[in-house]
Amino acid sequence: MRQRSLSARYEKARRGELIVVAPVGFVKAGGRYEKDPDRRVQEAIKLVFDKVEELGSARQALCWLHEYNLDLPVRETNGDTAWRRPSYSAIHRIIENPVYGGAYTYGKTAVAAGYSAAGVSVKIHRKARNEWLALKPNTHEGYVSWERFEAIRTMVSSNVPTGRHHGAPKHGDGLLAGLIRCKRCGRKLTLRYSGMKHHIPRYSCSRAWMDNGGPHCIGFGGLRVDDAVEEALLGVVGPGAIAAATAAAKEARERRDQVREALSRDLEAARYAADRAFRQYDAADPANRLVASELEARWNRALVHVAEVEGKLAAPDASTPDPAVAPASFGILASNLRTVWSAPTTDARIKKRIVRTLIHEVVADIDDAASEIALIVHWVGGVHSELRLPKRRRGQRNSTSADTIQAVRQLVLIASDDLIAGLLNHNGLKTGNGNRWTRERVTSMRSYYRTPVFKPVFLALRRTRSC
Repeated sequence: MRQRSLSARYEKARRGELIVVAPVGFVKAGGRYEKDPDRRVQEAIKLVFDKVEELGSARQALCWLHEYNLDLPVRETNGDTAWRRPSYSAIHRIIENPVYGGAYTYGKTAVAAGYSAAGVSVKIHRKARNEWLALKPNTHEGYVSWERFEAIRTMVSSNVPTGRHHGAPKHGDGLLAGLIRCKRCGRKLTLRYSGMKHHIPRYSCSRAWMDNGGPHCIGFGGLRVDDAVEEALLGVVGPGAIAAATAAAKEARERRDQVREALSRDLEAARYAADRAFRQYDAADPANRLVASELEARWNRALVHVAEVEGKLAAPDASTPDPAVAPASFGILASNLRTVWSAPTTDARIKKRIVRTLIHEVVADIDDAASEIALIVHWVGGVHSELRLPKRRRGQRNSTSADTIQAVRQLVLIASDDLIAGLLNHNGLKTGNGNRWTRERVTSMRSYYRTPVFKPVFLALRRTRSC
């Protein structure tokens, strides 16, 4: 009888009619799911999908919700809906559950018995998707379409830096982190940072050496490579800079509107709770102080919560006022796209997301005969382009330019190191590291390139001979 009962239960699940527990945002209506009638719950779940899709990762969506002090609904054990501070697991439960994409699922977990010294223990593990008992898309109304749900789930799963995924964009300055691959062994290049401030990227393929004890494949500095890819990328996105600026301004307005709407719904719910607490307090007998005092305390707590939500609603407007941007300024932004890209205030994660939108992968190799770095850029549209860069020696990027060296060799005939430093600074010339010239730096550069020092005696003899 138990086997027949389980078989009947499984057959009902395969038909998509077995509803056991409804997740937050849904209620059971007969043999199917229906959306929660609370519009505040609906908009909060939609906001989670929108922000994950916009920001590219669940963690960034979590940080955004924490930044604006927005709460998410959770299902309690008694079936009620409560509002709590968002957590990473709560967001993952939403974006990984196919129910929110309009699909019916059953049999996602399995129970296995384990044996230890303490006795028999029961462990629950999640099955692979192809092992689920039932997965039936488009069985009820979801918060997003099934295609959009699968796209978001795939995007989040690709944030794990495995062999076939690029990983989520991070704060480092390396533009091709997770995108560049070794042509010789096919493995992804490892990104490391060096320098005094740990901001100089270097790509190297050391996994073959670590795994198999073989020699290193390739390794090169990342600054010149990133500059070359940036140049090619800006040439592609340059014609659409005005449209991109207009879209960015529109997204900024929509982002502010999303915060206002979410906080407005929270304020409406808080005011309803305060009004309900007042009605309960007003209906109580004032002589019964045991009841009246408790209801008065609940009413006061509800009023405090209303004031807190009102403060949250006023904070985004005060911190990010809606700027009045003229359409002509978008054209100026398009012409200064390179300046905006290179500005130190531009977030590295945004630049990496732009790169991953246009570039699928970069395959790198070193031509030892020509001493060049060969890059093959695989664009998303299917086009491939090749870039060849001269491989610099260690420290060559920060070396002084040849024109400055030649100018110093001519100036030492008539000027001292102190005067040479002033002349170089007056003409806007910098050192290899981008610093201003000083007497000590001119002396160090002369010593490195074996340039003779200025001597007034030689200048006097030269004038005498000319006379």
